[in-house]
Amino acid sequence: MYRVPGRIELKSSDQIATMRKAGLVVARALRAMSEAAAPGVSTGELDALAREVLREAGATSSFLDYDIGNGPSPAVICASVNEEVVHGIPGDRMLADGDVISIDCGAIVDGWHGDAAVTVLVGSVDPDSKALSEACERSLWDGLAAARPNGRLGDISNAIERSITKSGKFGIVAGYGGHGIGTRMHMDPHVLNYGKAGKGPRLHPGTCLAIEPMITLGSRATQELGDGWTVATVDGSRAAHWEHTVAILEDGPWVLTAEDGGRAELEARGITLSAAAA
Repeated sequence: MYRVPGRIELKSSDQIATMRKAGLVVARALRAMSEAAAPGVSTGELDALAREVLREAGATSSFLDYDIGNGPSPAVICASVNEEVVHGIPGDRMLADGDVISIDCGAIVDGWHGDAAVTVLVGSVDPDSKALSEACERSLWDGLAAARPNGRLGDISNAIERSITKSGKFGIVAGYGGHGIGTRMHMDPHVLNYGKAGKGPRLHPGTCLAIEPMITLGSRATQELGDGWTVATVDGSRAAHWEHTVAILEDGPWVLTAEDGGRAELEARGITLSAAAA
């Protein structure tokens, strides 16, 4: 591991292999919670399920006791429902038929982090909300397809923005975005979900990023709620949030939090995975 100008941490192949272990724990937790999310299930119950997956894997949580300046997080997931975009704290809230919920989870294995999020449709969801989630997930994979060695950070941001714009009229959340990841959950660089291709730091092999588009059915403007954590849309419109951790290697990307390494979605976009993903 070493750093380049701009303080972007570059990882060795062994360190990325450890991040893959953390990423697979996250993938298992998100799959379990996605299957469990149903009307009448509380967000706290989803958090308990994630805790069990982490415990069984011998991993620790990236989120528990994490402090963004408003006190330590009490949970191992963020659970953001409907108009809540990110950072929702799980608790007694019961999911209802027709809800959408962003579930964000992080795991640490031997000091290395994995971070990913999914948006889950609860029960029978209206067509606009379904299209919102699909557009957000599609933009995530389009952004991951632009995470190429010796490219630029702006290539990812621009690919996400273009994908969302092509999908329909959605608000791209302002200010919030992805991040570098490795020995800490949040590291340089900040990865906006809009921007110009060819701009920003170069993507050297060994760069690891958590890419996470967030979009709404209305305005891009958000506000922090009174709990000091939850970020919600100002206009009350619904939001979607998808995320994966990707390693950029000499011969291509490896999506560390996707169970198949990202093969299906990236190959559909003409991108060959790194041989390390085999």
